[in-house]
Amino acid sequence: MLRICGAIFEAARPEEELTRLEARAASPDFWKDQAEAQKVLQRRRRLEQDRDLSLSLKKQSDDLTVLLEWSQAGESVDAEFAQGLDKLDSEVQAGEIKKMLGGEHDRKNAILTIHPGAGGTESQDWAEMLLRMYMRWMERRGFKKELIDYQPGEEAGLKSATVTVTGEYAYGLLSAEAGVHRLVRISPFDQAARRHTSFASVYVWPEVTEDVDVEIEDKDIRIDTYRSSGAGGQHVNVTDSAVRITHIPSGIVVSCQNERSQHRNRDSAMRVLKARLYDLKQKEQQAALEKISGAKQQIAFGSQIRNYVMQPYQLVKDLRTREQTGDVNRVLDGDLDWFIKAYLMKRSSGTLAAPTTDDDDE
Repeated sequence: MLRICGAIFEAARPEEELTRLEARAASPDFWKDQAEAQKVLQRRRRLEQDRDLSLSLKKQSDDLTVLLEWSQAGESVDAEFAQGLDKLDSEVQAGEIKKMLGGEHDRKNAILTIHPGAGGTESQDWAEMLLRMYMRWMERRGFKKELIDYQPGEEAGLKSATVTVTGEYAYGLLSAEAGVHRLVRISPFDQAARRHTSFASVYVWPEVTEDVDVEIEDKDIRIDTYRSSGAGGQHVNVTDSAVRITHIPSGIVVSCQNERSQHRNRDSAMRVLKARLYDLKQKEQQAALEKISGAKQQIAFGSQIRNYVMQPYQLVKDLRTREQTGDVNRVLDGDLDWFIKAYLMKRSSGTLAAPTTDDDDE
């Protein structure tokens, strides 16, 4: 462990680049190009965080080395050593994940949407279970979350839910969860207690900041207001404060109904629309590049990524990483970090697996 923590940032020595960036920021004409200045400041902030983490790891490693020497000399420091080792292990793992999240948008806030698949109440209930799972995961991570749209199912569950997630690396982490999630269980809605298979789709977009160019013309959108159908208090439910925005050229529809103010709901819906349009633009560019180069993605967007089996046995299996556990309840309670880390590591090394029919035998 002591050697690993030193190796993580051994190749990343930010001091020289930090010195250059600080010199640029001190230049009299630094703020002439606002967009470029912001990029420089963001880069400097990231390098400062890398430097601080590197120094912290080194200090903890040095402290543990001293404790180890004291222990070998007969001092009773086992408890302090174990506590320090656990703390170092947690910080090393967090550092490993950060180094794998170097994408353009990985550090940004996220917008997560869940839709049930075909199957009516069964799939709608599964979508509700997934929403709870991700809300619990966000609480564990300390992310701020806001349920901006919730469309309840007819009998149970939900037809659609959208959550904004605020926190560093929210998008980079949640992007590992985008795709189709499959549940196998004895249905609580089937009087014959038969086993059912349900599907739900998870979509994740980075929240687009003001410096990203996404043009939305007034003539291209239709804005409808309606009465909220979900929870939110008496005022929300009896006034036409909910907002639905349709982007006519793309056909994208977004809605927001959690706020008392129609104006605030409109702002939230526009934020989601902007993120989805930017994502669509990025996908179109990627598809064009792949058409030219003949490249193919290893994992198609929207493909089944994970199975959750509750009967006749207990198993959660990620079909891309082959990671699995028999503790289904722990996963559904939001313990997802090890699945996410495994995905990021496999993606970083280019060893993600494609789902096969062998994974479909539940």
